[in-house]
Amino acid sequence: MKRIAIFPGSFDPFTKGHEDIVLRSVGLFDEVIIGIGKNTSKNRYFPLEAMIPKIESVFTKYPSVKVVTYEGLTAEFAKKMNARYLIRGLRNTTDFEYENTIGQANKYLWNELETVLLITSPKLAYISSSIIREIHKYGGKVNDFLPYEI
Repeated sequence: MKRIAIFPGSFDPFTKGHEDIVLRSVGLFDEVIIGIGKNTSKNRYFPLEAMIPKIESVFTKYPSVKVVTYEGLTAEFAKKMNARYLIRGLRNTTDFEYENTIGQANKYLWNELETVLLITSPKLAYISSSIIREIHKYGGKVNDFLPYEI
């Protein structure tokens, strides 16, 4: 059976930390799907239409990596994609508490879905999408935090 994993998130924007998690996942799974969740109650800072090709360009050398958008529950999206693994990155203990709760909820929604937690590489642990948005909003340079140019 093919080991398919989903790395879900809003990726607003997709950071070098996210890239690190995907690249490390490529060695663990046959296919890695970067699932960009559409949250109708949340306005994106970076337009989704611009973000998708940027993320795809980062992984052109990795045919096992795909970028897909979805709406609704992540567990349902995983079922639809035949993915039995959910990849999440942990920067700190706060992330662990949050991801533990979400992982348990996803397991409840679909018992065959396993959450795999990868600890963020120390050199990237300080990077967060919300901080990058704030820096960008006030004219600061953000390209050092991203695997592509903005």
